[in-house]
Amino acid sequence: MFVSNLHIKSFIKIFLIFFLVTFLVPVNSWSQSKEVVALKGDGIYRLLTRYGLSSAQYMDDFIALNKSNLGRNNSLLAGVKYKLPDTAKLPATSAATSITPSKGTGKMVHYDIFGSKYADIEIKSNDLKGAVYYLVGGHGGPDPGAVGKYNGYHVYEDEYAYDVTLRLAKNLIAEGATVYLITRDKNDGIRDDYSLKADKDEVCYPNLQIPLNQTRRLRQRTEAVNNLYKKHKGSFQRMIAVHVDSRSRNENIDIFFYHDKRSETGEKACKILRDTIEKKYHEHQPNRGYTGTVSTRNLYVVRNTWPTAVFIELGNMNHQRDVKRLVIPSNRQAVANWLTFGLITDYKTNK
Repeated sequence: MFVSNLHIKSFIKIFLIFFLVTFLVPVNSWSQSKEVVALKGDGIYRLLTRYGLSSAQYMDDFIALNKSNLGRNNSLLAGVKYKLPDTAKLPATSAATSITPSKGTGKMVHYDIFGSKYADIEIKSNDLKGAVYYLVGGHGGPDPGAVGKYNGYHVYEDEYAYDVTLRLAKNLIAEGATVYLITRDKNDGIRDDYSLKADKDEVCYPNLQIPLNQTRRLRQRTEAVNNLYKKHKGSFQRMIAVHVDSRSRNENIDIFFYHDKRSETGEKACKILRDTIEKKYHEHQPNRGYTGTVSTRNLYVVRNTWPTAVFIELGNMNHQRDVKRLVIPSNRQAVANWLTFGLITDYKTNK
C-alpha cells in the first residue's frame, strides 16, 4: 500500500505530540489526586518519603484524605490504594533515587534497628547536633524485668521499656543527636501493638550476649557506655536508662526520675524532664495533675557510668492505669516525644 510523505509527516507529528504530553509532562502537573499502592511493611511515613514528601508537612493531610482506608492506629493496608495530598509534587519515576524532604535539613538516614516501618528517619533539625546519648532499655535477654497483666495478656517490662527507648532514640536522631542503643534487639523494631511479644534475644552493645547474673549484666552495659564515653570525650553526653517499676497494686505513680547523689547536672537534667512532663500533662490533660518526682538512688548504672546519668521509671507495672500508659502505642510515642522535648531543653541549657 502506498503511503505519501505527507501522511508519514502527519503521523510523526501526532506521535511526537503524544510522547511529549504523556512522558515529558512537568512533575508539578501530575494529577492532584494521584493514587499510590501501599506495599507490605509500609507505614505512612515510609510511603510519603518514597514520593519525596515530608511527613512533618503532609502527614495530617494524608490521614484526613485516606481515613476510611486506614487500619488501626492509622496503619496502612498492603495492596490498598491511597491518595497523596493535593499539594504533592511527585517524583518523575515511581521509585525516587533520592529523598529530599521539603522541611528540615534535607537529610535522610536509615537504621534497620527501628524496623521496616520506621527505619527511614528524616533529620528535622540540628537542635541536638554535638550531643551523644546512650539509651539503656531496662533488663532484657534472660531477664524480662517486672511482669504485669492487662486485658488477659502479660506485659513484660523489658519489651515496653525497649519500645519507648527506640521511639526516644528515633526522635533524638531526628534532632541531630548521636545515639547508641546499649540494649538492642535486631528484629523487634518499633511496634505499634498493644501486646508486645516477649523474647530473650536482646544483646548488649555492640553484640554481646546478656548474662543472667544481675551484677555481670549491669557491669556489662556500664562498660559499654564508658568505652563509648572515652570515644566521645569532650562532647555533651547523657546516659538514659528506661524502666518500669513494680509496686503495690494500689499505688498509681507518675513518671519519675533518679540521679546520682554526686551529680548536680544529673539532678538538673532530671528536674528539666520532670517539669517538661508536668507541662505536657497540663496542656493535654489539664485536670489530671502530675506527681512525678526527682530523687537520688544508689543504682549501679547511675553510680558507675561516666556520662551524666538519668534513670527513668515509666510507672507501676502492677497498677492498671499505669500499664495503660504502656500498652497503648500512641501513649508510648507521647512519652518519647515529651522526653525528647525535655532533653532538648537540657542540652540547650547545659551545653
